[in-house]
Amino acid sequence: MLLELDNVTLHYGRIQALHGISLHVDEGEVVALIGANGAGKSTTMRAISGLRPVSGGRIRFAGADITNLRADLRTVRGICQSPEGRGIFPGMTVRENLDMGAYSRRDTAEIAKDLERVLTLFPRLRERIRQPGGTLSGGEQQMLAVGRALMSRPKLLLLDEPSMGLAPMLIQQIFSIITEINEQGTTVLVVEQNAQQALSRAHRAYVMETGHIVKEGPGRALLTDPAVKEAYLGVA
Repeated sequence: MLLELDNVTLHYGRIQALHGISLHVDEGEVVALIGANGAGKSTTMRAISGLRPVSGGRIRFAGADITNLRADLRTVRGICQSPEGRGIFPGMTVRENLDMGAYSRRDTAEIAKDLERVLTLFPRLRERIRQPGGTLSGGEQQMLAVGRALMSRPKLLLLDEPSMGLAPMLIQQIFSIITEINEQGTTVLVVEQNAQQALSRAHRAYVMETGHIVKEGPGRALLTDPAVKEAYLGVA
């Protein structure tokens, strides 16, 4: 088991956002976390990456308790997040953004290999390598955000709403690349409102509602679950 959340709670002031979340991600999987706005999906990601302290419960990664570990040290251990809203550095070039993803690494030759891997996955970034990130289209910025996360060579890649604001053709492309990243050996946990794409690509999935996990199972099994179809796929 690569990642385990055990009865995790989290508060924003007096408001409880997570109510005893338990989930796990095994090495080599794509796991999806779906749910409506405000369900607690992004909060769960922030708890895993260390951007928000938890109120209770335990988070374990690669066999070690990381519940109270600083966010930067979680990155060093192999957890890296592509955040909701992309969060690229608009005034920096594509190359500089990608270099920032490897800020904690010193293995220059391996960094060069990973840069080539990212530019092969995202040929558009190679074409835009000297452009400021802020001049890219929304889809290109999403590619840059994912590529920057990959530059840390993560054991676990956290993707928070990778399809947000993208045209249908680009959504398909992004999810195809997510599958390719996983097939190359990276474990992926993806938070996504596009349940159709997420469930069709995920080995397993969890459904969240108001800070609780309410369903879990194989991705394709949840695609045919009547309650999931009605709530998230627009099928009664």
